[in-house]
Amino acid sequence: MHGEPKAKGEAVKLTDGTLTEADAREMLERIRWPDGPRCPFSDCKGEEVYRIEVKASQRKSGAPVGPRHLFKCKKCRRQFSVTKGTIFEDSKIPLRTWIMAMYRMCASKKGVSAHQLHREFGLTYEAAWFMCHRIRYAMKEKTLTPL
Repeated sequence: MHGEPKAKGEAVKLTDGTLTEADAREMLERIRWPDGPRCPFSDCKGEEVYRIEVKASQRKSGAPVGPRHLFKCKKCRRQFSVTKGTIFEDSKIPLRTWIMAMYRMCASKKGVSAHQLHREFGLTYEAAWFMCHRIRYAMKEKTLTPL
């Protein structure tokens, strides 16, 4: 079934916390685009998309910038990532942390507070609160589109 972990190993990574950023990105790509990447822009919806790898670099201040995993549509020529149009868009919080937090919120019988996420994932309380609100918003939406 679409959106399920590829192997039992992925479910174990969620429960024991060994999910890497690459695993999280791969999982989101499989859930969002089971038949391969599509252009997310409403005025295009192109099906011919290719991957662009932007290497890690440094800012002028010397701070490291991680690699960016982008796609480019051949029809409209715009770049996008797997997070475009999702609750993860424009967030500086790692995708791995988002997925682990979603797992915790869904697996918990009594729910999870922002303060629990703050303690468990080492986030600021404000970032944890922001995540909780976005995740709850996505759970309330009536559309069944992937993330």
